[in-house]
Amino acid sequence: MGAETTEFFRNLGQLGHEPLLAKVTGRVRFDLVDGDRVERWVVVIAKGDVSVLRRNGDADCTIRAERTMFDRLCTGDENAVAAVLRGALRCSGDVELLYAIQRLFPGPSRVRSTSDVRGRS
Repeated sequence: MGAETTEFFRNLGQLGHEPLLAKVTGRVRFDLVDGDRVERWVVVIAKGDVSVLRRNGDADCTIRAERTMFDRLCTGDENAVAAVLRGALRCSGDVELLYAIQRLFPGPSRVRSTSDVRGRS
């Protein structure tokens, strides 16, 4: 598994309580695909209290992605909702949990300049 993904889940497991998720309760399982191998992580949220398990398990929401795409989520180079809309990330179950957990991913690593937004002349 990529270092970005491992570090993301390690840091998430050390969070304890996340005020941004104070009204959220549920279990999110991440199925990360690397060839024939699938690595599973379960994030349990109980009114903002966050814990992480590195195993298979029941979940209210399941998010499936290629490992390399998930690494980009963990570095802020990818947005979870945009990835779902493109089909690069699949979400089943309680989609509201995807919206909630997206808050925990880092934002973009750089700010786009005006020329990036408008297109190059």
